[in-house]
Amino acid sequence: MNASISPLNSALQQLQSMATQAAGGAGNVAGGSVVPESGAASAGSFADALKSSIDNISGAQKSAMSEAHAFEIGAPNVSLNDVMVDMQKANVGLQFGLQVRNKLVSAYNDIMNISV
Repeated sequence: MNASISPLNSALQQLQSMATQAAGGAGNVAGGSVVPESGAASAGSFADALKSSIDNISGAQKSAMSEAHAFEIGAPNVSLNDVMVDMQKANVGLQFGLQVRNKLVSAYNDIMNISV
């Protein structure tokens, strides 16, 4: 049960870290509190985190599809339960990615609509 919650906690920590960096500098998120660090955020860290997240979503989908294919051809070590759980994990990851994209597009539109 903890294994399925671990990726969610990891994603939450990454989002909190990105929010801290976007708020004005690098920082460590520990127990919900932000501890500022000296120095600025490294260039491209948001882009790297975004690419990593997209790669993880893609990897989960490829893994789920390959497991589904293995089940279809009758591999003895693949059960229907595992296939369904992995497909749902991939779907949740995709939906999460879509929501992040929607929020980013909305934030971009809000910034572009600010009068100078």
